[in-house]
Amino acid sequence: MKAVVCKAWGLPDSLEVQELPDLVAGPGQVVIDVKAAGVNFPDVLIIEGKYQVRPELPFTPGSEISGVIKAVGAGVAGIKIGDQVIAFTAQGGFAQQVVAQAQAVMPMPPGMAFDIAAAITLTYGTSHHAIVDRAALMPGETMLVLGAAGGVGLAAIDIGKALGARVIAAASTDDKLAVCREHGADATINYTTENLREAIKAATGGNGPDVIYDPVGGAYTEAAFRAIGWRGRYLVVGFANGEIPKLPLNLMLLKGASLIGVFWGEFAKREPKANMAAMRQLLGWLSEGKIRPRISGRYALEDTARALNDMAARKVTGKVVIVP
Repeated sequence: MKAVVCKAWGLPDSLEVQELPDLVAGPGQVVIDVKAAGVNFPDVLIIEGKYQVRPELPFTPGSEISGVIKAVGAGVAGIKIGDQVIAFTAQGGFAQQVVAQAQAVMPMPPGMAFDIAAAITLTYGTSHHAIVDRAALMPGETMLVLGAAGGVGLAAIDIGKALGARVIAAASTDDKLAVCREHGADATINYTTENLREAIKAATGGNGPDVIYDPVGGAYTEAAFRAIGWRGRYLVVGFANGEIPKLPLNLMLLKGASLIGVFWGEFAKREPKANMAAMRQLLGWLSEGKIRPRISGRYALEDTARALNDMAARKVTGKVVIVP
């Protein structure tokens, strides 16, 4: 089988596509023929050695996939060869086959396309964990989403609207904001042409948002936090900007506000039952049309480096997938 291999920390162009032996399912594991694999910003950081977790070299990147069960290991119940499934794996997704723990596999709903199935695990899982579990966003509240046209950003808009909240989307271009409005954003802010703090005040009547969803970091963080509402909850999701910001703690004191960390991968590992319950809710919303993953690009396995370069260059709206 073919797989993308990272042999040394570096940029996407250093990745290689290699022919490797077919995989074998160990106890409690399954082998999946990969039909689609979601590409995420952490994949760019992982191959550069800049992510919170460093796999041992060499490894195959890619953590969310959809496909068909090829083999089942000892002790696995409720999964059989030929089943169409969604899986989250620590690594290995950018390949024709992947090994997954059986507990990390769930059935695809009937009629779901493989690319949509591969686009829901990490981005929607992260946003659901952040907004529902960590921030407890309530109907009628207001949420600001930074980096709103990216994968987790659009997922956050979808989830916020599904919960009955008012959503303000902030992004870097008018084209990206148009995509956010298509996904239901009630108001938009272009933070390259507008003063972010003042624009947030204007969009909230001076009250500030109840929840701020921030996968960007950098200079936008303090400006956004200074505009947060009383008892606001600020979700620290990631640092796509590349800069980890520092905040004066008096800002939390003055607003009675909370700074909340979001690490979905660790949540999924430590609380698998809660994570599966969240995924079931997401799949239910998907079937009801309340959430709509946006697939903006599909790449062959041999074009994985280009997909990651496009992600790093902020050329991606919504999700892109690798189709082996």
